[in-house]
Formats: sequence, structure tokens, C-alpha cells
Amino acid sequence: MSKTPFRLPSFRLLMILAAGLLAACENTPSRPTAEEPQSQAAVTGDARKSARVHTELGALYFQDGKLAVALEELRLAISIDPSYAPAHNVLGLVHMDLRENEAAETSFRRALSLAGNDPEINNNYGWFLCQVGREKESLTYFNNAVKNPLYPTPDRAYVNAGRCSEKFGDLDAAETYLHRALRLAPNNAQAMLSLATVLYKRDKMDESYALIRDIHRISDPNAESLWLALRLARKIGDRAEEASYNAMLRKRFPGSREAQALMKGNFE
Repeated sequence: MSKTPFRLPSFRLLMILAAGLLAACENTPSRPTAEEPQSQAAVTGDARKSARVHTELGALYFQDGKLAVALEELRLAISIDPSYAPAHNVLGLVHMDLRENEAAETSFRRALSLAGNDPEINNNYGWFLCQVGREKESLTYFNNAVKNPLYPTPDRAYVNAGRCSEKFGDLDAAETYLHRALRLAPNNAQAMLSLATVLYKRDKMDESYALIRDIHRISDPNAESLWLALRLARKIGDRAEEASYNAMLRKRFPGSREAQALMKGNFE
């Protein structure tokens, strides 16, 4: 059900880029002759193409959990073309995953200095800020991301803005952002679950419960959705539903944080 709060390049794109780079390498002489000197533009173009492929490889290794190899690829990309913003962006994500917050911030800030209007970079930096306790500051970058008319997934930035607004207690803003996300992507399960959580906190139990049921119709339940459903059923006094969600949570996600809270009786 859950979507990552950021987007990485696709495997198919990686294969296309890698094939293109290999073809370029096969057709480029290792040493230019005096009669056919390489132009600076060609050298720059080759550097950018190579940096792009190493960045895509780094992203792929990152997705596969091979963080050390991802770091190697991304550092190589930057050594080849220090001005390639996507390499700094993905490097920031890797450092973020490693809890290397200072290095992550440096990478994201460098990426923004090179491509300040890039929506993916703005969204990723915003999510980083939200995770390190700078939720209010993060909203600037999510809002920057959705301003770009070429951004393919503005709903993702709106969801992130909603979740981060919820974190610092602005439930009005959170609800507004999440409704915007759902107007763009009505079946975005993460947006629906986040909105259901906000509505629960605002004592809008019927609206929240309706959303949870919609979520479970379009996607498999996860620990977070079952836990919210259980608490909603408990709040409205539906003991049969509460027992059903209780059993599902214990059976399907026994080691989850939500199941542990259930075992301890921590319902809020």
C-alpha cells in the first residue's frame, strides 16, 4: 500500500541509458587523432552521459539495499561531472537512509544549487527536513515541487506536505494538502490512509472509517491501516469489527510496532 515519499529512476530507463553509453564507448576512439580532435562539447556530453548512467546505477543499487555500492557509483558520477544535480540528489537519499544527516543535507543543498526548480530534488529535500524535525521548513520545498507544471507526481509532494503538517500539529493544513493529493490521484492509498489518520485525530470518525474501508477495497491492508481501523471500531463501539481487526493485525503483522502497541493496550 505505502509508496515511497520520493521517486527513483526506473530500471527500464537505466537499461536504455547503459546501452546508449556502451554504444557511445564502442564508437569513440580511445585517443583522438591530430586530424580529428575531440571538441570540448563532445567531451562534456560524454561526461554527462557517463555521470547519468552511474547515477542510475547508484539509484538501482540503493533500491536494492546495496548502499556501499550505491555510494561508489554516485561518487564516481560526481567525480565525472560535478555539476550533475541528480547524482547529488540520489547521494542525499543514500546518506539519509544511512542516518548521515550532515552529509545528506550537503548533497541535497548542492543539488538544489545546481537545479533549484527541480521538483524531485525539492520533494526529497523537503522529506529529509521533515524526518530530522524541521517539518515547518519542509513545506517550502514541497510547495516548490508542486509549482512545477512538469512534475509527474505532485500528489506525492502533497502527501508528504500533509504528513509533515500532521507531525507538527497543523491538522487543518494536513487535511488541505491531503485533499489536494486525492484530487490529483483519487486512488492514492497512502494519501487516503494519511487523511483517515488526520480525520481520526479531528474526531471525524465516520469520514475516517469510510476512508479506511475504501482503502481496504483497493489495496491489501497493512499494519498501519489495520491499527487505525481497529481504533476507529473501538471508538464507535463496533466490537465485532474491533475483534476482527485485532485478529488480523496479530496474525498478519505480529512483529509490527502497531501489534506491540495493541499488546500493551496503548490505543492512542
